Amino acid sequence: MAHSIAEIAKALNAEAFGATDIIVDGASEPASAGPRDLALAMSPAYGEKLAEGQARAAVVWPGADWEALGLEAAIIAPRARLAMARLTQMLDTPWDIEDGIHATAITDGAQIGEGVAIGPYSIVGKGAKIGAGSRIAAHVVIAPGAVIGEGSVILDGAKIMRRVSIGARAVIHPNAVIGSDGFSWVSADVSNVERARATMGEAEANIPDDPSWHRIHSLGGVEIGDDCEIGVGSTIDAGTIRATKIGNGCKIDNGCHLGHNVTMGDHCLMAGHAAVAGSTVIGDRVVLGGQTGVGDNLKIGDDVVTSAGTIVLANVPSGRVMMGYPATTMTQQVDMYKALRRLPRFLRDKVGSSKSGFNSKPE
Repeated sequence: MAHSIAEIAKALNAEAFGATDIIVDGASEPASAGPRDLALAMSPAYGEKLAEGQARAAVVWPGADWEALGLEAAIIAPRARLAMARLTQMLDTPWDIEDGIHATAITDGAQIGEGVAIGPYSIVGKGAKIGAGSRIAAHVVIAPGAVIGEGSVILDGAKIMRRVSIGARAVIHPNAVIGSDGFSWVSADVSNVERARATMGEAEANIPDDPSWHRIHSLGGVEIGDDCEIGVGSTIDAGTIRATKIGNGCKIDNGCHLGHNVTMGDHCLMAGHAAVAGSTVIGDRVVLGGQTGVGDNLKIGDDVVTSAGTIVLANVPSGRVMMGYPATTMTQQVDMYKALRRLPRFLRDKVGSSKSGFNSKPE
């Protein structure tokens, strides 16, 4: 869809300069931009690439001399990534799901709201409720009694299991599974896992008379708030007795996992492959970096941020920035790493290589 520079600037809540009546069809990186593309040159490094492309207009950084960059028009974006969010939202096309209910879809006994679209071979179980304006792609399964809020989008292959309630305007990406049974098992006798936890690993392993595991069934379901997004292949387990709960505005990346009974506050982010074990409570506005692991039965305070690969094994107070395995504050982790890097030199100079047996040179 074509837009003028003036229209785009208004949508971005930004200032436009030059020939603001120029029409563009889409966005592009500077080096590959054509004359009908809006180049994204939001830093000086990208600005240098404008000469390699053919863009007449670009989104540039504050203070940029856009005329010297060879542009006929420019949009000044004080906060580049926010501008990109608004721009991509403006330029994106709606979900490619045809209107109406496909002939191969099964919806017998479901409550389907006004304007709902359901794609080929999708199944909506008896008693399920689909809010008005929601769009369900192909090969989706929604269990009997599940609830989907108004204006939600459930994409190809997603599975919404029993006892699941999802709020308004959710986006569930392909092959996500919400409401599967939690990983909850118990043995007839005290298990080696229980022994290890109780004694911090000091107890010797025991060979049980009955090694079988007995499932603790998941009766609690999942409750997800409004404006949430669940990434490709992510999984959220049902609670055991009470529901697993995800607050409003949470965004969960691809390949993430939340265990049974987890409670997550509002406006949290989980980057790819992050996982939270059962019964942990996550506060509001928490950001878990990629491959972060959070142990079970912990409490993570509001506004906590973890770096990629962090393993959280203890409660974290509000506002902390955590890093490493086991997780410590980022400042402490950096100090520890610096000390570790100095260790070879310390062994060589202070202890003596002949005594320590350490002969390699420090990096």
